[in-house]
Amino acid sequence: MSVAPVVVLPPAGGGLTVILEPMADVESAAFSLLVPAGSSWEPAGAGGTAAAAVDWMLRGAGAYGNREFSEALDRLGVQRHESVTSHQMAFHGACLGDNLVGVLKLYGELLRAPHLHEEQFEPVLLGVEQSLLGIEDDPQKKVMVELTRRCYPDPWGRPSEGNLADLERITPDSVRQFCAERIRPQGAILGVAGRIDPDQLIPQIQAAFAGWDRGAAMSAPAEAGEFHSGREHLDQESTQIHIGVAYPAVPYRDPDYYAAWAAVDILSGGMSSRLFTEVREKRGLCYSVYATLHSLRHAGRVLCYAGTTAERAGETLEVLLHELQRLAEGIEPAELARCQARAKSSLIMAQESTGARASSLARDWFHLGRVTTLQEVRDRIEALTVPTVLDYLRRCPAESFSILTVGPQAPGQD
Repeated sequence: MSVAPVVVLPPAGGGLTVILEPMADVESAAFSLLVPAGSSWEPAGAGGTAAAAVDWMLRGAGAYGNREFSEALDRLGVQRHESVTSHQMAFHGACLGDNLVGVLKLYGELLRAPHLHEEQFEPVLLGVEQSLLGIEDDPQKKVMVELTRRCYPDPWGRPSEGNLADLERITPDSVRQFCAERIRPQGAILGVAGRIDPDQLIPQIQAAFAGWDRGAAMSAPAEAGEFHSGREHLDQESTQIHIGVAYPAVPYRDPDYYAAWAAVDILSGGMSSRLFTEVREKRGLCYSVYATLHSLRHAGRVLCYAGTTAERAGETLEVLLHELQRLAEGIEPAELARCQARAKSSLIMAQESTGARASSLARDWFHLGRVTTLQEVRDRIEALTVPTVLDYLRRCPAESFSILTVGPQAPGQD
């Protein structure tokens, strides 16, 4: 079981915020390090800068060369991954608890002193390009990337992977400038969970990140504006039509978030969900259909996907929209009970996962400025009732849709 998290606030003037949560009966420790250097911070017309920066930084830092840095992490047995989101550059990792300090020292080097050698830049940019070409070859992923771009105002809808058309404007100097301006501890968050002793770990973390320049304060990108509805089609050779639908929802920090989450889970949580049952199983309209609740810090969207044949695309879209709107007309108690049971199972698994808990610590601090305990989440889920979920749906109805299709023709065309 976890104990109450220990929050180490940043020094006066801003700095790295650290949240630690010891977990008994585990041998591992995990961390989630969020740096405010996501795609929304990129210069306009330079999509892919953040993705290039992450790869380039990992090719050597401090006393470690390219191969040496990766080998050092491998020797410590780190299971790691990196990503870019709209808000942040994120580094996640898990290892044996005894190795955690050594791992954090390496990430301290990474953030304080990345090499960014010129000769490594070309393969970095080629890697970004290959990732983007992979999206172009995957219409299912492309429709969701492009839907997100359209349903959030710039810069919040910018694809985290970048933009093929922008790559020629990304240079070694422009990425170095981005790193110099954005890879700062101001606003950064480190969540750590697992077999740790906070009293011992705090000074070790301070030593690992000592000397990380705070720099001058920088203005954050403007918060998202109004939701833009509409309908658009992108022509692409494909044997299928890929349908994306988005509509406004509440963000994670909103008091109604759990009601919004329950509504989406009833729509798309498992094989007994509304969309699977009505769109795929009963009518056989598509091979894949789902909905998910997506949250930025200040705005939320429900994002939906359906993949089907050209002949059935128009009917699939019609039925999908009908099911989204029909949910507000009534929910069966059994539907909500299944949703709550799934959530409780996930909570039990989160209690046993240091990686899940570390990510939750950092995410909660970013969105809420505090940490929610697993018991608090459980209480919020158990407090949900059919009337509270329906009340949310009537105040935040599924409407003003942003619809995007990708395929050989727009739905409804002969």
